[in-house]
Amino acid sequence: MERQGRIIKSISGFYDVIDQQTDELVRTRARGNFRKRGIKPVVGDLVNYENSGDLGYILELLPRRNSLVRPPIANIDQAIVVTSAIEPKFSSNLLDKILVNIEHNGIKPLIFLTKTDLISLTDYQSLKDTLRGYQIADYQIFDDQDSYNHKQLQHLENEFTDKVTVFTGQSGAGKSTLLNHINPDLNIATAEISQTLNRGKHTTRQVSLFELSGGLVADTPGFSSLELIDIDKDELPTLFPEFLKYSPECQFRGCKHVNEPGCMVKEKVNSGVIMQSRYDNYLYFLNEINSYKKRY
Repeated sequence: MERQGRIIKSISGFYDVIDQQTDELVRTRARGNFRKRGIKPVVGDLVNYENSGDLGYILELLPRRNSLVRPPIANIDQAIVVTSAIEPKFSSNLLDKILVNIEHNGIKPLIFLTKTDLISLTDYQSLKDTLRGYQIADYQIFDDQDSYNHKQLQHLENEFTDKVTVFTGQSGAGKSTLLNHINPDLNIATAEISQTLNRGKHTTRQVSLFELSGGLVADTPGFSSLELIDIDKDELPTLFPEFLKYSPECQFRGCKHVNEPGCMVKEKVNSGVIMQSRYDNYLYFLNEINSYKKRY
């Protein structure tokens, strides 16, 4: 009998599917014609499958709402962007690049600040002021000075209910550590920062979804840099929520917020409503996208 479920783990050609109605876990294989048609199921895929005793078979992949390539995962509702205060040092350019990529994939980002105990109170206050600018841009921020206090972790866990959540951010920012604080039973391997490169070792090897606080959560490998190769210059302004908010008031439709007269976004930057760093990073990314186009 045909049933519907979601892939929560993929191991050497086998797929563990959790049934949408019964929550039963079924090990399956994909039908042979998937390979011929160039279709590869990934963790997070919603599927129609049949369960024939010992082993089920995936009959059909349902349309994906979104998907990531690295790591391969589909149908994600939100991403917790784990951002380190130090080791690796906070970078608004990298944070904005991650946020732009997440917005491009139709995923809701939330920002979680770690390693605040390793910086001075003055540096923490300065970082908190910076993050307030992201709050004004409608991002949800978790920036308590004690990153892993019970109240903040509870607040974060409340966001997991009925959603598929990925953790992402720069390598070594503390994604696995954060998950271990949320649920110590997970025992996700953590590694110290590689001092020589100031980059984290990739400790997360395999993507799988696990049930946590009424939702499904994945721990995904970190990354040190991202390219904007899939984003074009017309889409970029729509990936900054605060630009979207004010662009209807720009003099020109389709305003790129660069040299156009009567640009409300630039006005809001000048009056301090939109963060200067966000606008500078936007111009930097625009330049990067234009240089890709010339190269390809």
